[in-house]
Amino acid sequence: MPNNRLVRRPRHDVAERPFIVIWEATRACPLACAHCRAEAQTARHPGELGTADARAVMDQIAAFGRPSPLFVITGGDPFQRPDLNELVRYGTGLGLRVAVSPSGTPTLTRDRLAAVRDAGAIALSLSLDGSTAALHDSFRGVRGVYGWTLDAWRTARELGLKVQINTTVTRHNLTDLADVVRLVRDEGAMLWSAFLLVPTGRGQQLSALRATEVEDVLNFVHDAGAVIAAKTTEGHHFRRVALQRAVLDTLGEDPAAALGLGGLYRQLTDRAAELGLDAGRVRRPPMDVGSGRGFVFISHTGTVHPSGFLPLDAGNVKDRPLTEIYRTSALFTALRDPARLGGACGACEFRTVCGGSRSRAYGITGDPLAADPWCSYRPGSFPHQDRLAELLPT
Repeated sequence: MPNNRLVRRPRHDVAERPFIVIWEATRACPLACAHCRAEAQTARHPGELGTADARAVMDQIAAFGRPSPLFVITGGDPFQRPDLNELVRYGTGLGLRVAVSPSGTPTLTRDRLAAVRDAGAIALSLSLDGSTAALHDSFRGVRGVYGWTLDAWRTARELGLKVQINTTVTRHNLTDLADVVRLVRDEGAMLWSAFLLVPTGRGQQLSALRATEVEDVLNFVHDAGAVIAAKTTEGHHFRRVALQRAVLDTLGEDPAAALGLGGLYRQLTDRAAELGLDAGRVRRPPMDVGSGRGFVFISHTGTVHPSGFLPLDAGNVKDRPLTEIYRTSALFTALRDPARLGGACGACEFRTVCGGSRSRAYGITGDPLAADPWCSYRPGSFPHQDRLAELLPT
């Protein structure tokens, strides 16, 4: 069981080049989502990067060299920018792989989706936070979003765009996750991402999950990976789970018993069985990328952050090149050093493949290097440490 078959790592040095760059093109958005990191507004901010500034940002991303990072244009709702297609076309011309992450609104017409495809976008990511209109629309704050999202999803696939579906996991949809997986399987998507909430923006008002519930969710997402391509966002301990489950699989041990999983895991697996979510695909290994370590976020005004959910500022692309900020800033270099981690994360044998959510650590404790409060694992407690030795990088 070589480690690179269980947890993928970018082929290049993430200290030199990010795997993915996210740009918040605008904070304008017609929705009122309960968890919104950006606390989006209805109008565009007067200080957001203009077209020329955005082109300069893409020039800086291209300067990292080949293979170019994946470039995702997000928001707010990037479809609120009239120059979106022009920017996608420019980035594509530089050799960037460009994806767009819009809000599920009536702006996602066939013509507009076809236009962004024709400009060069290769993928679209959409949010689906429940398997029903009642669950999704209540979370997104506007009636009709569920239907608009499904329409855009189907249209995008018909147009040949790859589609990623993102689900924010909160208490409102914990027991609905198996039904979401069924919907993703039935409608078709290149990837499903379960996003574990970070308390920033409006998300600070939502009830936190217990670390034991998060463990149940991560193990369910692992199971779902045999039905659809599945990953997590801000759930870095999913990589630990992948390694633990690989060991348990070789030994034929029941993961629920061996890992002490709870009633939520059993409820989700029982529901998956009711829905006929049978395993039938090879799991997609999780990618070892984290805040400032293969991942970088550029805000609507040009400030650079390790993640959109970690609001510490490392500089501005209007003042310093992104390559310099990413490679040399004290914040980014600290986050790339597992020896700097504190608490349980610093003592954990999985720290070189997990490291915990730095965004959540900062959001809850104020220290981006503290232990992730949503991880229940205690270092050294996995019963088959000898089997892990061949899987963990030194």
